[in-house]
Amino acid sequence: MFCVFWLVGGHVLVSWLLFFGQIRFLDTLSGIFILLTFYIYLLCFNIKAVLKKNIKYFSVFFHVLFCLIFLTFCVQDLFFFYIFFESLLIPMFIIVGYWGARERKIRAAYYFFLYTLVGSLVLLFGIIYLYFITGSTSFSVIQGWAFSENCEQRVLYACFFLAFATKIPVFPLHVWLPEAHVEAPTLGSIVLASILLKLGVYGFLRFITPILSYAVEFFNPLLFILTTSGIIYASLTTIRQVDLKRIIAYSSITHMNLIVLGIFSNICQGIIGAIYLACVHGIVSTALFFCVGVLYDRSHTRLLSYYGGLIETMPIFGCFLFIFILSNTGFPGTANFIGELLLFVGIFSNNFIVTIFASTGIVLSAVYSMWFFNRVMFGTAKVSYIRGSVDINWLEFSVLLPLVITVLFLGVNSDLLLKYF
Repeated sequence: MFCVFWLVGGHVLVSWLLFFGQIRFLDTLSGIFILLTFYIYLLCFNIKAVLKKNIKYFSVFFHVLFCLIFLTFCVQDLFFFYIFFESLLIPMFIIVGYWGARERKIRAAYYFFLYTLVGSLVLLFGIIYLYFITGSTSFSVIQGWAFSENCEQRVLYACFFLAFATKIPVFPLHVWLPEAHVEAPTLGSIVLASILLKLGVYGFLRFITPILSYAVEFFNPLLFILTTSGIIYASLTTIRQVDLKRIIAYSSITHMNLIVLGIFSNICQGIIGAIYLACVHGIVSTALFFCVGVLYDRSHTRLLSYYGGLIETMPIFGCFLFIFILSNTGFPGTANFIGELLLFVGIFSNNFIVTIFASTGIVLSAVYSMWFFNRVMFGTAKVSYIRGSVDINWLEFSVLLPLVITVLFLGVNSDLLLKYF
């Protein structure tokens, strides 16, 4: 296997004399995710100022991580895509394992590393198999190749799907995500939810749905069962969580499984809605994780039972959080609404039964989102814990205000983004 790996790698390196000729915008899909990455990157500059431990070394790993993300979205060769896709594990592993908040951070870092590494090894096998079929790993060659329906497409689908489904993650490959979110620092959770999960979405749209159409149709019944089960399971599990970060983490699993359902609906509206929802989910999840970070900086706990009545001491923060909660439920006028509407139109056109089960996730999202907001902001004030809970400062305001403007603007001006699809 090692020799074959270097055989493929050597052929690719020789065939491309100028490596950086590979790095440019591929198309609109690549450009949209790069734009989202750049937006989150700018926001993280302000958030990084709240770190108090080894900010110099964190900045190094932070910038390396974002460079690798940009290269992953820009590269035009599957072998180099795999290198950058796999290299992302290293800086993220260190960020979670060293700058995490609690003692279980090492365990969470290994969960993240091992789960995604196993999926990536299967992807490597798929790349080698594809190379021996086509003789190339270039996107242009792969997209124009006619794969046999019975064997080649099914094997490639299994390899690619497992790697990208683990990254998203699709149920039941989700075990690593809540652990990684809970133990990661605020910036780590933001990058993980807003960008790294979208690499799986990008992989589905780039490699599976365009070139493996027969395998997509063949495996779709199983995929529909997994994703609808994931939506219902993650939604019900979110309701019973008591950790603020874990609530948002399971909510992300619900939305990401819904996005996968839209991608594989094979309907134009469903695919567009999935891309749109993936982008706005990156923005809303960033806002929610940052809000949890704001609360943790003041009370040093994420347990829901210690919060209540914060509207008395943090009214401005409460207004920001309320808008993000509304968007997370898909409320009309917010960014998530347009994506979910288009996505469900596509799913309904493909399978009515799946639409019924998937729509339960929207209903349950309103339940756990409003329950979360009510428990934190209203109710009986915990005087001993909220005494130091002053409202947001200017640094936090400078992060939350652009996020609110973006959420509301994309909710009422969706054509600004949709016209590029």
